[in-house]
Amino acid sequence: MSITKKRSLRQIFAGILCMGILITGAQPCAAAAYGYDEYGDPIVTATPVPDSQSGQAAQVTPAHSSYYNQAADTDSIDGWPTGPNIEAQAAVLMDVNTEAVLYSKNADTQLYPASITKILTTLLACENIPYKQKITVSESASASVSAGDSSIYAAPGEVFTRDQALMAVMLQSANEMSVAVAEQVSGSVKKFTELMNWRAKLFGCKNTHFNNPNGLPDENHYTTASDMARIAKSAWLNPLYRKFCTRRYYEIPATNKFSEARQLLNHHKMIKNGEYYYEGVLGGKTGYTDASGNTLVTYCRRGNMTLVAVILNSTSAANAYSDTASLFNYGFENFEKVDMKVSMNPVPFKVLPCDKYILKDNGNTYPFYYKTKVYVTLPKGIKKSKLNKRQAVLSNAAGPLRLKSKYYYNKHLVGWGMQYERNVVSDLLLQTSS
Repeated sequence: MSITKKRSLRQIFAGILCMGILITGAQPCAAAAYGYDEYGDPIVTATPVPDSQSGQAAQVTPAHSSYYNQAADTDSIDGWPTGPNIEAQAAVLMDVNTEAVLYSKNADTQLYPASITKILTTLLACENIPYKQKITVSESASASVSAGDSSIYAAPGEVFTRDQALMAVMLQSANEMSVAVAEQVSGSVKKFTELMNWRAKLFGCKNTHFNNPNGLPDENHYTTASDMARIAKSAWLNPLYRKFCTRRYYEIPATNKFSEARQLLNHHKMIKNGEYYYEGVLGGKTGYTDASGNTLVTYCRRGNMTLVAVILNSTSAANAYSDTASLFNYGFENFEKVDMKVSMNPVPFKVLPCDKYILKDNGNTYPFYYKTKVYVTLPKGIKKSKLNKRQAVLSNAAGPLRLKSKYYYNKHLVGWGMQYERNVVSDLLLQTSS
């Protein structure tokens, strides 16, 4: 039986149950087990939904959330465009290539991520599971979901290809497949979460801790809009990950345990043909639990700019999409990507006397070379002559040194470039030409 058919049967059952309640006049029970979101997909509930009180009038939803009029953190930057008002508690808009944060609000507030957790789960699977590796769903993975969890109803012993499993994770947001992937990568969920936290720290995340691979509510499972933007940006740079987060439709054929094909649709409604379609949106990941509210990560490209927007704790899916559209409008209308036109000639850098052993015959400085162009993201009309540059040699226990140059506008990072020793550049050129 396909997922669509199972969903239909469950919705029919829910309708019959509701009619029975209306006819008998009984009080509806708490919907702690499961419910369906506005897309007809099962949602995970962190706490029981309270019983409605007999005769109580429906509460009027306020026009805006309590966070709507809160100014963006980036509004405090002198000369920076004023950000839009949004409903979400926290949000970040970042340029994927320059890492410039164009907008931030409550960027370092720790909040629950829900299913956008699966972005990191999928990235780690892309890095560690070979293409031909089969994934067999364990008894523990199959039993890890409860009624109402996002799922493809995978059975113990059911076998999937790597791509089938990751499409289920990213498109259907299947919680049991996230566990199956975690077990495949690390042998256990505990070991996998250790890997997740280690990788998050490498990405520069300072206020994040993961305790499961799927984002189910857990007081020790949290992130921030700033950290999530770093994770989402790093994931986007992996071409294999992009294959899973941008796919609109995928079909898993019959398996050794399931006789019919499973049809998977991307839940993100800003992609092409989506209800909230926005020009240039490439993909992303949705999330929701009662504890987290609506969460959303979205990638969008227009011209030479690729932006990622992170929304945490929005009051509704519609508001999360509206906020994201507002952030993209703000980003594309007010900022531009600027070529720093760096010289490909060696960049001299003075080192400490104790490091003179590396200088060889280069006098008092050590030469580094750019291998690619360097870009920054600036408010339109701001000249690059207004920027300050800071440089530092990155520590490296073994191998060639690297010189990182960061560019700041009024103490706000707007881009960076990396210079390498000549032998590294030569090796890269040889690899490119071969």
